[in-house]
Amino acid sequence: MKLGIVSAILDGYTFEETIDTVASLGFTCAEMACWPGGKAERRYAGVTHIDVNELNDKRIEQIKNLCKEKNVTISSLAYYPNPMDGDPAKRAEAVEHLKKLIPASRKLGIGMVTTFIGRDQTLSVEDNLKLVGEIWPPIIALAEKEGVRIGIENCPMLFGRDQWPGGQNLMTTPAIWRKVFEMLPSPNLGLNYDPSHFIWQMMDYIQPLYDFSDKVFHVHFKDVKIHPDKLNAVGIMAYPLDFMSPKLPGLGDVDWGKFISALTDIGYDGFACIEMEDRAFEGSREKITDSLKLSKRYLEQFVI
Repeated sequence: MKLGIVSAILDGYTFEETIDTVASLGFTCAEMACWPGGKAERRYAGVTHIDVNELNDKRIEQIKNLCKEKNVTISSLAYYPNPMDGDPAKRAEAVEHLKKLIPASRKLGIGMVTTFIGRDQTLSVEDNLKLVGEIWPPIIALAEKEGVRIGIENCPMLFGRDQWPGGQNLMTTPAIWRKVFEMLPSPNLGLNYDPSHFIWQMMDYIQPLYDFSDKVFHVHFKDVKIHPDKLNAVGIMAYPLDFMSPKLPGLGDVDWGKFISALTDIGYDGFACIEMEDRAFEGSREKITDSLKLSKRYLEQFVI
């Protein structure tokens, strides 16, 4: 496995500064944030380390040369919007930018885009599956044409009132994965697997690795801590942030030994990127750097 970071935590860094930071900390890869320019609608979104709208031949060569010089591989171009938003304008904007990332990933020699499948949070699962059949076939066709794989993260995007009631990402459970993969039976569509989201959904985060081993394209190393006293007060139907907190790997409830053991069982040797969303390690570049150092030190007992 290749250990790296999700670059979104380095908001305000240039691409060059991001690659320098990744290399100086001893990581070998980075999932590169590629949002369109503009104000972010949520935390960890709106970060642009590669602007695909300015990706000419000269810039492509610069990016490739720096990565080669620093011995850092870009694991994926990352963009996590809602391509099935209930607002047609927002939906169109997300799909348009996603379609730009796919050829950009090919031109950069990366071959992967990581994203959400999206969800109209006001509609049922069944109605959202119908939307998948309307919105996603042209995206998948483009990915197949360009030879690029798409890894869908399993985050429900349901944290508070703004995402209530259904959340903004449909592909959150193995049952829904099966239905989507049956609808879109493409070798270019798979998963960006994050165990933390199963923890707070009270689900097994190990077995799906075995059940969907051929669909694990990319992995996020992120932890989450369940607060039993809060959960007992509000129940699992409350807003998730009322009873859980994202944490650095090793500071939450994921059993990383068992999880990484399962990854080795299925022969996964791809990219595993630390995703930082721990509020205890925010507020300054120094704290962010410390969080990456701590996470790397902990995970290196399992991943060299």
